[in-house]
Amino acid sequence: EKLGVKTKVERGERVFPVSDKARDVLDGLRRMVANYGVKVLRGEVKSIKVEPDDKKKIILNGNKVLICDSVIIATGGVSYPLTGSTGDGYKFAKSLGHTVTDIKPSLVPLELCENYVGELMGLSLKNVAVSVHNGKKKIYDDFGEMLFTHYGASGPVILSASSHMKNPQNNDYKLSIDLKPALDTKTLDKRILRDFEEFKNKDFANSLNNLLPKKLIPVIVKLSNIPPDTKVNEITREQRHNLVELLKNFTFTVKKFRPVSEAIVTSGGVSVKEINPSTMESKIVPGVYFAGEIIDVDAYTGGFNLQIAFSTGYVAGMNV
Repeated sequence: EKLGVKTKVERGERVFPVSDKARDVLDGLRRMVANYGVKVLRGEVKSIKVEPDDKKKIILNGNKVLICDSVIIATGGVSYPLTGSTGDGYKFAKSLGHTVTDIKPSLVPLELCENYVGELMGLSLKNVAVSVHNGKKKIYDDFGEMLFTHYGASGPVILSASSHMKNPQNNDYKLSIDLKPALDTKTLDKRILRDFEEFKNKDFANSLNNLLPKKLIPVIVKLSNIPPDTKVNEITREQRHNLVELLKNFTFTVKKFRPVSEAIVTSGGVSVKEINPSTMESKIVPGVYFAGEIIDVDAYTGGFNLQIAFSTGYVAGMNV
């Protein structure tokens, strides 16, 4: 806010710019850099070497060399490579003797197995409860927003769910969506009964408009095993109860993560055991510091990963 970026706090203590534009954060930081007279050099770093006198030699493309006392490696992970996060920082860290833990996507959309997911593409759901089970064990549950895509699902609760999952191809992950979390089973049944009473002479396929988004209705009708042309007043109690169960447990099988290039953040990185947490300085090479996502730290969506970047960047900068 001191940099002129107005912020807002949303559910779950998630902080965003009021404008919902990441560029406003970037512009605020650029203004600060300009105000302090920081010299910005552009170029692709090829390698970082430590000289015998402990000076750091940064070699750029075109064999340009920078000699410095200290260097902060803040290259990000491998997510969103179009932003410059190409994984080079891991190469530099390894060349300096650091351990880099396994790199994998975190906060990443999910591909789902069911072929009807394509029919839901573009459907955004708000105020739904989502849970993930691995076999019989529940590993995640939350409440919020999600989005169906041509390949599966994305959105805040899905991205957060992914950070609790290991390789889906080697696990039995089921994604379950409660489409009406504010209503328990009995209350939802009564609600559907009222709708059925109002539309008793309509076909079943035309009776759910007050209950569900338009795009969701054909899929729910298909999965309910109630013929779409069944008159509402002919639907049995058992069929209605099965419909309630479907709406409370709309379940998908997770096929795999989307590629790491589509992940919001990268899980894994330079081992925290090799970094002094008070200064962000390497315990292996004095004068080398780390900040941000290159470190083996990651968190939920909603500004938490930015906070890690800001905090580690501040500590590294102050100690340099």
